[in-house]
Amino acid sequence: MAMDDHYYEGVGRRKAATARVRLFDGGDGTVVVNDRPVEEYFVREVDLFHLQEPLVATATENRFNVSVKVQGGGMTGQAGAVRLGIARALLKANPEWRPVLRKGGFLTRDARVKERKKPGLKRARKAPQYTKR
Repeated sequence: MAMDDHYYEGVGRRKAATARVRLFDGGDGTVVVNDRPVEEYFVREVDLFHLQEPLVATATENRFNVSVKVQGGGMTGQAGAVRLGIARALLKANPEWRPVLRKGGFLTRDARVKERKKPGLKRARKAPQYTKR
């Protein structure tokens, strides 16, 4: 990919993961994550399926080359971040896809994050065992 290529950019976040996604128009559907093929980076089938969903919904699997830089979090969080980034980039490429992407739930940021541990408790909500006597 040459530096003068036109691309659409989208940023996706999920839990502690952040993904910067670039869609290069006129591609053959190649997806590269952190300079590695997507199948090599995301080895779990469910993660691969998850991040391809916005492209499948808009029927653009083979129209764009996708370049992703992702950091932080775990594999599932990163896959979710890439998915949101792809959806946002697709929206910049063609605003008419908004209803399709919205209906699939691809534009909604999943706000669930790990709850912090509270003082006096073992975890966020688990309390020490209560003894009456």
